[in-house]
Amino acid sequence: MQENNSVSSELKKEEAPKKDWLDENYEGQLSVDVYGTDEEIVVVSTIAGVKPENIDISISGDMLTIRGERTQETEEKADDYYYQECYWGGFSRSIILPVEVEADDVSATLKNGVLIVRLPRSKKQKSISVRVKEE
Repeated sequence: MQENNSVSSELKKEEAPKKDWLDENYEGQLSVDVYGTDEEIVVVSTIAGVKPENIDISISGDMLTIRGERTQETEEKADDYYYQECYWGGFSRSIILPVEVEADDVSATLKNGVLIVRLPRSKKQKSISVRVKEE
């Protein structure tokens, strides 16, 4: 019976997906939730295993970009894995913001692997009325 377990283990190792197909410039993409309140737009993303100093958040026009890098603490040989599904390396996500925001007042917190970016809505008047004149 032990021989059967050994064969089973070897088969599992051979079936484990390989990362060879990933380009060295590949960046993983973050999953995000985006919602709005009367005061702000909130972006929430799970970024477990990333230190705050390895996260870069920028706003350009109506685009919010979150970039970072998840580094693996231990280096195991590929042959030692039965499954290797966790993504290690650079990641980014750009989001078109649904409304204008006060870029100078944006805040971000990371707690228990969850990143929360708060973007206060712009206080500028958005809509104007235009009178139509008859000619």
